[in-house]
Amino acid sequence: MGVEELVWDMDGTLLDTTVVVPAAFVRTVRALGGPEVGADEVVEAYWRGTPEVILEHFVGRQLTAKEAEFYYRELEAARPVVYPGVREVFETLRSRGRARAVFTGASTRAASMLLRAAGLEADLVLGGDQVARPKPAPDGILLAAERLGAEAGRLAYVGDSPLDLRAARAAGSHSAAAGWGHMYDATEPAHSVLDRPQQALDLLAEHVPG
Repeated sequence: MGVEELVWDMDGTLLDTTVVVPAAFVRTVRALGGPEVGADEVVEAYWRGTPEVILEHFVGRQLTAKEAEFYYRELEAARPVVYPGVREVFETLRSRGRARAVFTGASTRAASMLLRAAGLEADLVLGGDQVARPKPAPDGILLAAERLGAEAGRLAYVGDSPLDLRAARAAGSHSAAAGWGHMYDATEPAHSVLDRPQQALDLLAEHVPG
């Protein structure tokens, strides 16, 4: 049984946000009276979920909606870099009538802002705010499969971090490691390891391991 649809992680897979997103968090935490945090600390907290959850972790209290807006205002100035080959892959998917689908731990709003700033158009953008449990739980990938009208077992999730690959396996999907991403860990099991985004297109004709 082959892969019918591809779903992509965003940070470290489609977009290089290693500088702009942590910087937005650092400035926001400072503005909200929280402690000084470094970019590495921010990246290490990504597993917690949406921007709001991460900010509350650092600030040490629940944020008001107005306070959460600080982050999105900081993010407006972000100019993420699209990884080489990603635009071409998305154009190929569009020309083949395949969905350009994204599931990210970031909020849907943050993801949409970053994709728009990068000039990368997607047909489906799902953020961590749309699911009950963050990665490595399978919720987001299962939701993507539902929205795409595909079985989870016929979907490949392309992501760079161990959490991405664990979520894919938990969903019963094909786990495709984005080897170009900044959180790629060669020790994390994956059905496929991709050296460049174009190789994801080959999965559409390949068998999904049982």
